[in-house]
Amino acid sequence: MRRRDFLAGSAAVATLPLAGCDDYGAANMPRPPEPKAGPDGQRLLPWQNWSGYQSSLPSQRIAPETETALAELLTSTAGTVRPVGSGHSFTPLVPTDDTIVSLRHFSGLLEHDTAAMTAVVGAGTKLGSLGAPLHDAGQALINMPDVDAQTLAGSMATATHGTGAGLGALHTAATGFRLVTPTGEIIDCSAGENPDVFQAAQVSLGALGVITRVTLQNVPTVRMKRRVWVEDFAALVERFDTLAAEHHSFEMYCVPHCDYGIGITIDPTDDAIQPRGPEQDNDAVMDLKKLRDLLSWFPAARRWLLNMAMQDYEPEEAVDVWYRIFPSSRAVRFNEMEYHLPREALLPTLLEVRKTLEQKHPGVFFPMEIRLVKGDDAWLSPFQGHATSGSIAVHRYFEEDPLPLFRDVEPLYQPLGGRPHWGKMHTLGPATLAERYPRFGDFVALQARLDPDGRMLNDYLKGLLDHA
Repeated sequence: MRRRDFLAGSAAVATLPLAGCDDYGAANMPRPPEPKAGPDGQRLLPWQNWSGYQSSLPSQRIAPETETALAELLTSTAGTVRPVGSGHSFTPLVPTDDTIVSLRHFSGLLEHDTAAMTAVVGAGTKLGSLGAPLHDAGQALINMPDVDAQTLAGSMATATHGTGAGLGALHTAATGFRLVTPTGEIIDCSAGENPDVFQAAQVSLGALGVITRVTLQNVPTVRMKRRVWVEDFAALVERFDTLAAEHHSFEMYCVPHCDYGIGITIDPTDDAIQPRGPEQDNDAVMDLKKLRDLLSWFPAARRWLLNMAMQDYEPEEAVDVWYRIFPSSRAVRFNEMEYHLPREALLPTLLEVRKTLEQKHPGVFFPMEIRLVKGDDAWLSPFQGHATSGSIAVHRYFEEDPLPLFRDVEPLYQPLGGRPHWGKMHTLGPATLAERYPRFGDFVALQARLDPDGRMLNDYLKGLLDHA
């Protein structure tokens, strides 16, 4: 959203005393451990994820420079070893008090094949650093998430995705990769070489070993047009399927306590470059927070002001090279729950989630995000077996307790066989996951074979995979 002037319209109420001092559960939020001296006298510093919700105090942080050094680390280091990317997951996939491993030395565009339109990329490469070298090589990712801070390996491990009815998640672009297992074995995997390991490790939660390089099937570099507009929420829901069918990429945002939604389309174009202007989303989110804080005691006025602001929103258009169009800045931190559903259940469920959120959680101001993802066959892919999945993401400001909201919303997905995004908060355990993922048992068995001593499993993953 563009930064709006609607706060000026609430200046009068801003002079009134605010009702109460609700901290929205801030007192319940976890705190990182205090730094302390390790056994060797070195000062140990806490690791935290992007939102600050997950943390630990690892005894060592190591960034091996070669696959040989990585294999030696995995076989010789005592305790749990967890790979870490940019820390953009909200689930406790990384936290351990033993060893975390960075892949920062396994990064960059390593080689490319113009005729095959493929590229070999270091698994520790951040997506935001990959666009320019791929473009210079004449290539583009098939799709891209709207946050590009993640590493390639972390994105694959959690089934990170963009949006588009005909576009798969990032792991579907991988045609092969190299995996260093906890026993020190270095395995090349593809559909034709170690195919079971390939299908399992496409979405691995970092539980099978450490991926060091990935071969990506790309497309020719392309210019994209991005259009953003505001529309009556009910009308946007009515047109959702049509917009999804007509555009390369389409997503919708639902603004809580407002009667309007936001649509975003992205399509290939030959139009002249028209760069995106300064990022406004972060200011807009904080404006929504200010309005919530000012009018927590007067929700009808809050809705009226939001509706007034939305009505004069001017549609935005931008044209640029693909990697400057797909991602957006996400400087305002939050915690998130995202579930993936069968396509036919998406819109009815969205209406139920919106109703629950607005009736039970007037303090929520972050927009909900609604996207589509093409299905695939990776064992732990949330999109496995679906022609197209629909995704609903709800967010809570990082300083506010997300659990009450998530507890009310998560049950709405269960009768539909909803599958959570592996990097977003959820409460599902191994019994339910085994019901919803046909190859879940095969993944657990393969994990035990590749990692017989459970070196890659922290407490969270032991419980998730029923290895407690």
